[in-house]
Amino acid sequence: MLKNFSRPIDAGAAAEKQLALQFLRDAWDEAAYEGVDPDCIATAAIFAALSELISTYGEEPVAEMCARLPERVRSGEFSLVRARQ
Repeated sequence: MLKNFSRPIDAGAAAEKQLALQFLRDAWDEAAYEGVDPDCIATAAIFAALSELISTYGEEPVAEMCARLPERVRSGEFSLVRARQ
């Protein structure tokens, strides 16, 4: 079953999640520096994330998770304060 990513996580898992996010931000910044359009980077990141989740959990659990995305987006769960460069 697909993990509920909106559920609180322990400190160790939170630190690992932050580290992973920093790696992704660094890769994003490097791609943008090289001239890759941010929309292309975002699309590729979403594709890579969904592909990985599907290979781990299967299509239906990922589809169910994606069905909850609109309310999670509207509630600000994915809103980060980050200056666009």
